[in-house]
Amino acid sequence: MRIQRSFAKKVGTLYLVPTPIGNLEDMTFRGVKTLQEVDLIASEDTRNTQKLLNHFEVKVSQKSLHEHNYNERIPELLAFLESGKSIAQVSDAGMPSISDPGHELVVACIERDIPVVALPGATAGMTALIASGLLPQPFYFYGFLQRKRSSQKKELEDLKKQMATLIFYESPHRVKETLKNVLEVFGNREVVICRELTKLYEEYLRGTAEELIEYLSEHSLKGECCLLISGAVEIAEEEVFEGTLKEQVEELISEGTLTKEAIKSVAKRHGLKKQAVYKEYHGL
Repeated sequence: MRIQRSFAKKVGTLYLVPTPIGNLEDMTFRGVKTLQEVDLIASEDTRNTQKLLNHFEVKVSQKSLHEHNYNERIPELLAFLESGKSIAQVSDAGMPSISDPGHELVVACIERDIPVVALPGATAGMTALIASGLLPQPFYFYGFLQRKRSSQKKELEDLKKQMATLIFYESPHRVKETLKNVLEVFGNREVVICRELTKLYEEYLRGTAEELIEYLSEHSLKGECCLLISGAVEIAEEEVFEGTLKEQVEELISEGTLTKEAIKSVAKRHGLKKQAVYKEYHGL
């Protein structure tokens, strides 16, 4: 067990600083002050972050920290923090670690008893959720789905019984195909697409999965999208089957089902391979 008292003493601290997801005016006073006062800024992309720093006249140096270099970068940043200096970690937009780099550095700091302080601020999923019109709680934030169709459908199958509002991030070029998979797996649920969040052309598309697929067949989208889907209304009760596997097969056979089909049916009931039920039935 570890207890962190974030401001108990002056030591090197990792600050997690949210950055605007589109509108620079969403940067908080505390966020700007923190960026001005730390000794180093760890950025997902130093070029993108430099634009933000220039806007707010922040002169602090940067080092990159992203998915391709965190293994070699983290030891360097830990040594910097343990020397008593502080770091602000930022992603290109929104909350660090939420579908963005940052988590590995947080874990490494916690293991070294280096304070980790998160600042509140911009995050796309929550912002879109409260204006979506879908139930705001409970919600289930998932982030990005797999791109491959079969993998994506498997993920959706795993989420099918979730009664919480589901929140995904998606590319505007893939959102229509994703909705087709949603329709196939979930059925025709209520869906909201929010794009260009906090920007001049912010737009919410609200309707059923079928309605939005039809709309997207005639209209293209620009800008990263938040895709929100209503949760399952109810979870069907699982059917309970009595008797051993062999007894279940025998019951189906007594009702006129062929042995091969009876074994196949019982295997499907229990998510088993046919060979397992075959062996059980024949006592192998």
